This record gives sequence, structure tokens and C-alpha cells, in this order.
Amino acid sequence: MHLVDQTVETTSQAGPACAALEESGSVSFQTEVSQPLQQAMVGFIERCPNWDQYRLVQAAIAGFLIQNGVDSREITRLYVGSMFRRESLSQGV
Repeated sequence: MHLVDQTVETTSQAGPACAALEESGSVSFQTEVSQPLQQAMVGFIERCPNWDQYRLVQAAIAGFLIQNGVDSREITRLYVGSMFRRESLSQGV
């Protein structure tokens, strides 16, 4: 297993328990990913230099949530923004 450090930008505010989160707008986490997944991520990022691990994980999480019934304009906007950045369109990915 490989560790991946990730910072995820938040798009909503959720009560007083999240005061520190609201101020920064992001939360950091560390997770283990299997070697095949980590290798696939590295290979994709090497082929598509306009992507990085942060953009890839953010797009993947947002896409998963949308596909599984999360009905949020903020999440949809985040997903579309990650997938269709201007530099992505000019390089075909």
C-alpha cells in the first residue's frame, strides 16, 4: 500500500463544529491506496501533465458522489470544473 496525502476543497458549510474548516475551506487527509491504483494515478498524471494528484482525487470523489445520488450544485460545479478546465480541452484530456 502507498500513502497519498490529499487536500480537498470544501464547498459547503456545516454548523458550528466546522468553524475551522469554514475558515480554511479545505480539509487534509492521508489514505492508503493499493499499488495498482497508485501506479495508475502516477501513469495518468505523467501522460497528462495538466492534472495533478489533487485535481484527480477531487474529480474522482465529486464524480463518485454525483453518480451515487448526491444532488448538490456545488459538487456538480466542482466536478465539471475539474474535468473541463481550459487547459484540459486544449490538450485533449
